[in-house]
Amino acid sequence: MSSRQEEKERRRQEREDRERAAAAKARRSRLIQMIGGVAVACAIVAGVAVAVTSGGGGGDSGPDIDDARLKSTAAASGCVYRAFPSEGRDHVTATRTAADYKTNPPTSGAHNPNPAGDGLYVAGNEPAIENWVHTLEHGRVLFQYRPGTSQPVVTQLEQLFNEDVKGSGGAYHSVLMRNNSKMPFQVAAVAWRHYMACREFTPKSIGALRTFRNDLIDKGPETVP
Repeated sequence: MSSRQEEKERRRQEREDRERAAAAKARRSRLIQMIGGVAVACAIVAGVAVAVTSGGGGGDSGPDIDDARLKSTAAASGCVYRAFPSEGRDHVTATRTAADYKTNPPTSGAHNPNPAGDGLYVAGNEPAIENWVHTLEHGRVLFQYRPGTSQPVVTQLEQLFNEDVKGSGGAYHSVLMRNNSKMPFQVAAVAWRHYMACREFTPKSIGALRTFRNDLIDKGPETVP
């Protein structure tokens, strides 16, 4: 009788030990899940913060763009260099004008879903503003000249446009066109959120525009071959 009672007590003890072990395991599992959930939430918040910081388009140009050097180059050439906050990247189908942008020439902002193609555009056949702003988003540099600019100046811009860049053989990721935003400059080089512009063309202008292209080519928010 005593032996049966002892066996019964032993089995009860073993059952309680198993139950306590299972409960402890369940608590550990819940704790691990909670820690994991907190970690995921922190990662999401950090990701959102990075996205907001990256997309906010503040005045800084990024760690690989030397604003001070570009400003100095522009000043030595009688031109100006500017970096601007992003005006957004929305796609719109409505016609846009220079008045829809905060800079002239425009450097960012809402644009047509179809980007203007790379190349040299004959005066009078230049792409619409809403199309060439999209091209800037793809990291292109657009050389522009004011209507009425003399052919010798346009020829020098054509030669610059056709220069070798990054071993391309020439005309790499660039556009040459007559400006259609009524910009207050005779010539300008435009990239996403930046421009180098000269109110009057001089022999030094070409060097400044060349430096701008070398520094800003392929620096848009989208990388497109």
